[in-house]
Amino acid sequence: MKTYKYWLAVPTALVVALTVAGSAQSKPLPVAPGFQPDPQVLTGTSGGAKSSDCGYVSNAPSQVIQVTQAVPYLRFAVQSEGQPTLLIDGPGGRFCSLADTYSQKPAQISGFWSPGTYSVYVGDRGQGQHAYRLSISQAPN
Repeated sequence: MKTYKYWLAVPTALVVALTVAGSAQSKPLPVAPGFQPDPQVLTGTSGGAKSSDCGYVSNAPSQVIQVTQAVPYLRFAVQSEGQPTLLIDGPGGRFCSLADTYSQKPAQISGFWSPGTYSVYVGDRGQGQHAYRLSISQAPN
């Protein structure tokens, strides 16, 4: 009977831990012109089980960004092992970028950003899962 309690407790604890971790990443990060520090740096784990036109991504966004005022120039760049991809879905559409393995350039998306909520997915073309570093900056390359 004691063993049964442990078998019940372990999966329950795992579900709670994964739910808390997933919800922590989906809390929107507010971004407006002149934000500090610049760059904002966010971390997480790339990849997921969902196959997309931008590699394998998780079902939930890796990060959620809330642009509160129009930003004339904003650059999202992701660095990770493996074959990282960057997918951003927001008011202006859905955009995908792949890392350039030949020149070692990170996957990045930049330009004018309208106010709204942006779902950011850090994926991987090879179904891998790796630690990533996502930087958000107003400074050009």
